[in-house]
Amino acid sequence: DGSWDNAARWKLQVFYLCFYGFMTQIRPGESFITPYLLGADKNFTKAEVTNMITPVLSYSYMAVLVPIFLLTDYLRYKPVLVLQSLSHISIWLLLVLGTSVLAMQLMEFFYGITMAARIAYSSYIFSLVAPSRYQRMASYSRSAVLLGVFTSSVLGQLCVTLGGVPFLTLNYVSLGFVSFGLILTLFLERPRRSLFFNRPRRASDATVPTELDRMAEGDSGVGSRGWQDMVLCRMLRELGALARQPQLRLWSLWWVFNSAGYYLMLYYAHILWNEISPTTDNRRVYNGGVDAASTILHPSPGAVASFAAGYVKIRWTLWSELVIGVVTAFQAGLLLLMNSTTNIWLCYAAYILFRGSHQFLVPIAMCVVLLGTHSHPASCVDARDSPVLLFFPVFRLLPPSPKSSVLWSSG
Repeated sequence: DGSWDNAARWKLQVFYLCFYGFMTQIRPGESFITPYLLGADKNFTKAEVTNMITPVLSYSYMAVLVPIFLLTDYLRYKPVLVLQSLSHISIWLLLVLGTSVLAMQLMEFFYGITMAARIAYSSYIFSLVAPSRYQRMASYSRSAVLLGVFTSSVLGQLCVTLGGVPFLTLNYVSLGFVSFGLILTLFLERPRRSLFFNRPRRASDATVPTELDRMAEGDSGVGSRGWQDMVLCRMLRELGALARQPQLRLWSLWWVFNSAGYYLMLYYAHILWNEISPTTDNRRVYNGGVDAASTILHPSPGAVASFAAGYVKIRWTLWSELVIGVVTAFQAGLLLLMNSTTNIWLCYAAYILFRGSHQFLVPIAMCVVLLGTHSHPASCVDARDSPVLLFFPVFRLLPPSPKSSVLWSSG
C-alpha cells in the first residue's frame, strides 16, 4: 500500500507541475505587446519603444540572471516561482495602467525577472524524481510549456482576427491568467533538497530517494556541504575544461554569440513587423499566429539531444565546423532578408526559419558541452545537470545599443 501511495503521489505531483507549466504560459496578449504600445491605447512613438523601452529587458535579464539562478537553488525553487508569478502580475498591471515611458521600462524590468526565473520551473521537476527518470520528466515539463505557449499564441490570434478583441482586453485576460498562475504556485510543495546546494551524495538510482520521499519524511539531518565546493568550484572546473578542448570552445562560442543574436532578434522582430506592415486594423496583425507556428515547428530538444548523445563523438568532431558555418550563414541570410524585404509574409517565414535553425543546434551544442565535461552520455539528459551552462546566458545577452536594433535603425 505504501508503495502504491508513493507512486500515486509522484504521478499527481508531476501532473500538477506540468499543468502549472501549461497554465502559466497562457498569456494571449503577450504576442501583441509591441503593437499595443505603438497603437492608440498607449501611443508611444517607434523611437521610444525601440530606444528607451525594449533595451531595458536585456539589461535587466543580464543583471538578475546569475543571482536568480543561485537563489533558485538555495531557496529551493518555490520562492522564485512565486517571485516569477508576482512579476508576471506586475507586467500586466503596468501594461494596463501605466502611461509613461518609465512605467513601461519598469514593465520590461519585471519581464527580465520572469525570463531569468524560468530556471526555477525547469529545475524543480528534477528535484522530485530519481536520475533514471530525468529524461522522461524533461520531455513532460518542456512539452507542457511549449503546448502552453502554442495555445496562448493561437488563442490570442483567434481573439484578434476572428473576434476583433482589442489589445487592451487581451491584456486584461492575460492579467487574469497570470493571477490564476500565482494561485497555482502557492499550492506547489517546496522541496527540501536541490540540485546544487544541499545536494545528496552521489549514489546509484536505486539508492537515491526522490524528493517526494524527502517531502514526506522531512529533513534527515544530513549536513550540507559548503556552497563554494558545490557550485562555484564546480563551475570553475568545468569552465577550465571548456577552454582546454577545441570542440567545446567551438560549440560554446557558437552558443554564446548565436544566442545573443537570437534573443535580440526576438526582442525587436515585432517592431520590424510594424515597420514593414503598419496598420491600424488589429485584425491584420498576425503576431500570435507567427509565434504559434515558430513554437510548434521547433524540433524536439529532447529527441535531438538524445540523437546527438549517440553520435557526437563519432560525427561532430568531423562535421562541427561545416554544420555551424552552414547554419550560421543561413541565419545571416535570413536576417538580411528580414531587413530588406517589404513583404510581411516573407519576413514572417524568415522569422520562423531563424528560430527553428537556432533551436535545432542548441540541443546538439548542449550535448557536446555536457559530454565534454562529464564522463558518460547520460549527463546529456538535461542542461541543469551541468552548472557551467548557466554562465552562458550572461555572456550571450550583451545589451543592445539603445540607439539601434539588430534589424533596423529607428533613425
